[in-house]
Amino acid sequence: MKYAIRYYSKFGHSKQMSEAIESLVGVKSATVAEPIEEAVDILFLGAGVFLGSVNKSVMQFIDALTPDKVGCVVLFGSCAIIESPVPQMRKALEARGIKVSDKSFTCKGSMGPVHSGHPNAEDIERFRTFVKEVVEK
Repeated sequence: MKYAIRYYSKFGHSKQMSEAIESLVGVKSATVAEPIEEAVDILFLGAGVFLGSVNKSVMQFIDALTPDKVGCVVLFGSCAIIESPVPQMRKALEARGIKVSDKSFTCKGSMGPVHSGHPNAEDIERFRTFVKEVVEK
């Protein structure tokens, strides 16, 4: 199985989560500024939400993806106010004809005093368990 990990991280949460995936799948994570050059079976794509939206650089990254380069996308992220960044990313990916896993992961992310300290060690451990379940499937 060939994997790639991409993320956008304004406050460091998605980067922290991306780094948790690296040892589990054996590839280095990168920001969404780095395109997918070679075809992958699974792309882990993470982002947060700021002012109600996923960052436009994530949406530009998604707009550059093609179904022949990505077998399936597994979405993850964190947020402080709305429930999850996943629906916004899912909608954009599916509009491009790219398969998105039914499994996704979202945890709280701190924004100032809101959910301070998240994602914490427990959140990251739950995320690692989620990733293990995805790759061992």
